[in-house]
Amino acid sequence: MSLEVKEKTQVRIVFLGAAGVGKTALIRRFLQGTFEPKHRRTVEELHSKEHYIGGVKMTVEILDTSGSYSFPAMRKLSIQNSDAFALVYAVDNPESLNAVKRLRDEILEIKEDKHAPIVVVGNKVDRDKERQVSTEDVLATVEMDWNNRYLEASAKENVNVVELYTELLRQVNLPSRLSPALRRRRETFPKDTHFRPPMNKTNSCILS
Repeated sequence: MSLEVKEKTQVRIVFLGAAGVGKTALIRRFLQGTFEPKHRRTVEELHSKEHYIGGVKMTVEILDTSGSYSFPAMRKLSIQNSDAFALVYAVDNPESLNAVKRLRDEILEIKEDKHAPIVVVGNKVDRDKERQVSTEDVLATVEMDWNNRYLEASAKENVNVVELYTELLRQVNLPSRLSPALRRRRETFPKDTHFRPPMNKTNSCILS
C-alpha cells in the first residue's frame, strides 16, 4: 500500500534580517509591484497572497519582522510558526551579513531541522558601487557549507524578487530541499549576474 504525501496549500514565509536591509521593500515589491525608497520601521506585519506554483493554488502568508527592535520571544514565536525563511542582508552592509548567520543558527535550533527551508538574500544589488560584501565569498559559504540557497536581489529594480518567493515555496512543498536533490538542482541554476551557481570552495568565506 503506497502512501501519498499531501503537499501544503498554505505556507508562511518569514523575513528576518537587520534593520534597513530591505525586508519590507522586497515584500512590497512582490505583493504590490511598487517600491518605497524611504525606510519605515516595522515591528511585525502579516500579509497574505494567493500564488500558483506547479499548477497548485497556494495561500502564502508573509511575515515581516523588525530589525530595529529586539523582541526575542516574538522572534522565536515567528520562527516556530513559519515554514520557510528569507534571511536578508544588504550587499553594502557587512554587519547585516553577520546578523544573517546568527538568525540562521537560531532557526536551526528552534526548528530542530538542519534542512529548514532557508534562502539567504543579498539585497540592494542596485548599489553595486557601494558593495562591501563579495558575492563569491557568501555564495561559497551559504551553498557549500550551509547547504542553503543563495541569491542576490534588488527590490528597487525588481531583480530576483519573484524568484525568491518561488524558491522558498519549492523548498517547502517538494522533497528537493534535501541535500542530494539540492545539489542536483544547483547544476541547473541560471548563470546570470545576480542569480549565480555555486563556485569552487577555494574562495575565502566571509562567514565562519
